[in-house]
Order: sequence, then C-alpha cells, then structure tokens
Amino acid sequence: MKIALLGTGFGQAHAAVYAGRGDVEVVVFGRTPAALARIRDSHGFSTTTDLDGLYDDPTIDLIDICLPTALHAEHTLRALAAGKHVLCELPLALTMSDAEQVTAAAEAGDRQVFVDMFDRFGPANRLLFDAVHAGTYGRLVALELDMHTALRWPGYDLRLDSIALDVMHGDLDIVTQLLGVPESVSTTGVAGGQRGSTAHAVLTYPAATARVSASALMPDAYGSRGGYRATFTDGVLEHYFGEVGEDGEDTTVVEYTAAGRRVLTAQGSDSYTAMIEHVLACLRGEADNRIALSSVLDALALTLDVHHALQPEPRSAPVR
Repeated sequence: MKIALLGTGFGQAHAAVYAGRGDVEVVVFGRTPAALARIRDSHGFSTTTDLDGLYDDPTIDLIDICLPTALHAEHTLRALAAGKHVLCELPLALTMSDAEQVTAAAEAGDRQVFVDMFDRFGPANRLLFDAVHAGTYGRLVALELDMHTALRWPGYDLRLDSIALDVMHGDLDIVTQLLGVPESVSTTGVAGGQRGSTAHAVLTYPAATARVSASALMPDAYGSRGGYRATFTDGVLEHYFGEVGEDGEDTTVVEYTAAGRRVLTAQGSDSYTAMIEHVLACLRGEADNRIALSSVLDALALTLDVHHALQPEPRSAPVR
C-alpha cells in the first residue's frame, strides 16, 4: 500500500508508526527542506515538495493529511476528488458546513475517510469504553478529563482561539462516544500572557455530568500530564499519565469498588499505532471503519460550540 503523508509537524507521529511496518510505502510532502531531511534521515522515506504530483500519482492509495487545521477539509475534498482514501488529522474542519460538504463528497464516491480520533484507541481509554458498554461498574454518572501541558509544539500557541480545537477535541469526542450529545454546555477560559491559555467545559445530561479541562500554561519542566476519572454507580476508574512521549503510553488504570482498590493494566498498542493499524485493516477489508465521518460529527459540533464560546466578546467603542 502506498501512502502520501502530507505535513512534517504532527505528521511525525504518523511517520514513526509507518516506519515500523513492512507493508507500506510512504512518501512525505512538506514545504521545509530541513524538516523533510529529518524525516528522510530518520525513516528512509521518500520526500517531495510537489503536492500536485502526489494527487496525480495513480499508485497512491491513501492520503494522510497532517497539514494545519484550516487546510483539512480542503485537502480531504481534493483527495476524494482524486480517487484516494483519506486519513485526516483532527479536527476534520473548522465549520460544520465544511464537514457536511466533505460528508456529501464521501457519500457520493466509494473511497473511505478516516478522522484521526486516536484517543478512541488508547489502551486505557479502551478499558473505559468496555466498562461503560458492559455495565461492569453500573451506570456512568460523572466523567472528568484533563490535559495540562507545556507549549511543546513550535507554531502552536494554544490560546483561546485554538485550545478547544487542538487540545480539547479528543476528550470531547470521548464524552460524546460514552454519553452522547449533552443537554447543555457551559465554558470558562482564561488567556495566558503571550502564549497559552486554560479552558473548561461542563456538560450536563439527564442523569450524568462531564467536565473537560485543558491548560497550556505549564512550564517546560511540567511536560504534559492528563487523564480521566470515571465515576459509576458501583465504582470508579481512574487513569492519569505524565510526560507524554517520553516513556511511551501509560496503560495503568486504577479501579475503586466496595471490594477495595485494584490496579489494572490495559492491553494493546499505543493510540497512534492502534489507530493506523485500524485504518490499514479497513483498507484491506478486514475491519469496519470506527472513525468514519458519521462517527465524528457530534464531537466536532460540540467542539466548535466550545471553541466559539471561548472567544472574547468584541468590545463596543465608548460613547462620547
């Protein structure tokens, strides 16, 4: 299978997974020669600055879009028009009208579109999903998800105009996967000085509540830390991790029930590896698409609502 990977920023996480596989051929597009050289030297992939040539190449099966968010919908539509399957980094689009246009284009053809909801595939999150669906601890009544990080990604300031889309979207997707669309949402946010911000969203349901919090105000020494606490009628599951990307993905989940405290170890590949394994299995006809367009639209609409609510109100000019 031949894959065109577009982008050398978040694309590095995808490239690292592809490099460990012997069943794919990858060519990487980018605009910065130094970034392309790093990927070429690290993984041995072919690289190019000719984007049009990739879309015109009949041997390419999958376009993997890791470009800036504002370009996601445009390039998904272009890939579909070129007859390619698509893996698009989250979020799919910056407006629901763009997302609906992508959906219509996909439904009109026979190519598959995957949206990189990698958080659905993390071992610790899979354990939570399984517990909810099986009713292992009764009914889920409260879900809290947190992500606190230093600014570790050049070019991403993660202020209030981007923190919902770039940090909270994955957690909001987990909430909608487990509890559905909320009855109401309330948000608060505070901007940092020059960079970073902190934001919180509280979601209410008929018999449950959820909170999603994110902060990009942490010092470099803090790294990235986060996780979840899920409270059920008959127990609690808690998973928190630190230093993402330093020592691999933490798969430890702690169970609290009337019987006491028990440490569980979730099994499976890390979230990015499992997500890409799933995409390739779908393209081989061995699995059904679990990150299809229809499965991500509720979370996108919710994330866009939170995003718009976090924007500062325009100030009126003083009356003279």
